[in-house]
Amino acid sequence: MVTAPPPPASASPTWCVLGREAGGRTRLLVLDGDGRSLGTEEVAADGLPALVARREEEHAPRWVWSDAAAWYPRLLAAGVRLERCHDLRLIHRILCHSELVEDASSLRAATEWETPLDPHEPVRDQGAALFELDAAAPRSGAVPSETEETWAEFTRQRAAIDGAHDPARLRLLVAAESAGALIAAELQAAGIPWDVAEHDRILTVALGPRPSPGTPPSKMVAAGAEVRAALGDPLVPLESPPKLLRALHRAGIDVPSTSQWELQQHEHPAIEPLLRYKKMSRLLTANGWTWLDEWVHEGRYRPVYVPGGVVTGRWASSGGGALQIPRQLRPALRADPGWRLISADVSQLEPRVLAAMSADAAMIAAGAGKDLYSGIVEARIVQTRQEAKIGVLGALYGGTTGDSGRVVPRLRRNFPAAMALVDGAAATGERGGTVTTWLGRSSPAPGEDWTRAQRTANQPDVAAGQQEAARRSARERGRFTRNFVVQGTAAEWALSWMAALRLQLARFEEVPESAAAAASGPVFSLRAHLAFFLHDEVIVHAPAEQAEAAATAIRDSADAAGRLLFPGSAIDFPLDLGISERSAEK
Repeated sequence: MVTAPPPPASASPTWCVLGREAGGRTRLLVLDGDGRSLGTEEVAADGLPALVARREEEHAPRWVWSDAAAWYPRLLAAGVRLERCHDLRLIHRILCHSELVEDASSLRAATEWETPLDPHEPVRDQGAALFELDAAAPRSGAVPSETEETWAEFTRQRAAIDGAHDPARLRLLVAAESAGALIAAELQAAGIPWDVAEHDRILTVALGPRPSPGTPPSKMVAAGAEVRAALGDPLVPLESPPKLLRALHRAGIDVPSTSQWELQQHEHPAIEPLLRYKKMSRLLTANGWTWLDEWVHEGRYRPVYVPGGVVTGRWASSGGGALQIPRQLRPALRADPGWRLISADVSQLEPRVLAAMSADAAMIAAGAGKDLYSGIVEARIVQTRQEAKIGVLGALYGGTTGDSGRVVPRLRRNFPAAMALVDGAAATGERGGTVTTWLGRSSPAPGEDWTRAQRTANQPDVAAGQQEAARRSARERGRFTRNFVVQGTAAEWALSWMAALRLQLARFEEVPESAAAAASGPVFSLRAHLAFFLHDEVIVHAPAEQAEAAATAIRDSADAAGRLLFPGSAIDFPLDLGISERSAEK
C-alpha cells in the first residue's frame, strides 16, 4: 500500500494518480503539491467516470496516468472531460534523452515505461464495462500494484525535472506534451464532420464510378491502357516499380526510378498518362472507397493521432492518414447544419520560429505583420518570393545545390544570427553531438555503427571510398540536427497554441444539441471544439453563433503561444483564417 508522511490539514489535492488493480478496479491516489499523499480511493469500473468528474469539478487537479490513449477515450465516452494531465509514457521519452536532465539513469532503468501502448487499443475496446481491462497475468514474486508503479515513475520524473539544468523550460514542455495527449484523444472522440456523398462524388470524378471489389476504376483502366500502348507492352504491371522501370528503359525512357520527379524530366507519349495513372492510384489507395468505409462512420472521420510520434516531437497518425489528407478531398470536410468550420494555419511557422529562437532582428522584421517570404523580397535579398521560399527551406533542411545553394549565402549575409543557429546545429550533428529544442527535447544520439564508422574513417589506412561514405553520413546527420531544433520548437509552439485554444473553447457556453452534432459525442456536441490538426493548422467545429468568438480564440491563442515561448520577442505568428461550411471554402 502507498505510504507517505501525513500532509498539513490545509493541503488541497494537486495531483490525482490513477492505476488499475486486480479485478478491474481502479485506485486513485490523491497528492498535494509536494507529492505527499492525501489518501486513496478505489472504485469498480462503472464508478470511475463519476469519481473523476467529481474530483475534476471540485479541484481540477492534474491527472497522472500511464497513457492518455489508454485512459481518456473511455472517460470522454462517459461524458467526462479533463482540464490537465501528466502523461507518463510521453514524458518518460522526453526526460530520458533531454540534455537538460542532469541524471536520467533512474528513468532509463525503468524500461517498462519506454514503449507506449498501441493507440488503436482504446478505439477497439467499446464494451459496456468501460474500464474493465483485465489485469496482466500474475508475475512471480511480490510486485507493487499498478498505482504504486505509476506513482514511482511520477516521483522519478518530478525529481528529474526539479534537478534539471533549466526546470522551467522542461515544465512548459511537459505541460504542452501532456495537453497534446488530451487533445489527440479529444480529436478522435469528436471527429471531423465528413460528407460521405461529397467524398464519393470526388472519387467518381477523379477515378470513375465505384467498381466492384478487386476491380480498378474505369479511368485508371483507361489511363493504364494508354501507358501500355505508348510503351508497346500490353502486359506490363504498372503497380510493380521494377517491371515498370524495365518497360520504360525498353521504350527509351532512361530514368533511374519511377518517381514523379524523375518522370517529369522526360518527354514521351507514355509519361503524361503514367503520371495521371499514378496520381489516381495514390488517391484510390490512400483515400478511396475502402478508406471511406473503414474510417468514416455517422458522418465523422476519426483518425488516430500519435502525439510525439516523430522524433522531433511532431505528431504522427496510426491509421487513417490524418496528416496526409489531400487538398482534393477538402470539400468533404463539411460542418454540421447550423455549425461552421473555422480553419486557421500559420504562415511560415518554422522560419518564424527560427527567427524568434535566434533573435535575428532582420529576419523578425522581414515577417512583421506580413508574409515572410515577401518581406525577404522587399528587403532586396532576392528578387522573387519563390527564391525566398527555396532559400529559407534550404537553410532549414541543408540544401546546398541548385537554387538553394545559390540563395542560402545571401541569407547568411542578411540573417547572420538565424543562419548561425542552424549552421551550428548542423556542425554539432556532424560531430556526433545532440541538439535540443527551445523547451528541452533533445535529438537522439547517433548509433554505435555511425560512431564506429566515423572513428574508423579518421584512421590513415582507410580506403577513400570508406572515408567518403563516413563524410556523407556525417553530413546527413548534420542536416537532421539542423532541422531538428527548428521543427521540434515549431511543434512545441503548435502544442502551446492548441493547449491555450482548448482551454478557451472549454469556457464557451453550451448550446442545444442537434441530431447531427450528436455524432461528436457527449462532451463536444454542445459547444465549439477542436476537430482537426495538421502540424501548423487547426480546424474548430463551432455552432454558427460561436464561430466569430472561436476565430478570436484561435488568434488570441496563437498570440499567447508566441508570448509563452518567446517572451519579449517582436516575433508574430499571423494566421490565414476563414469561417465556412466546408473546409475548402476558406
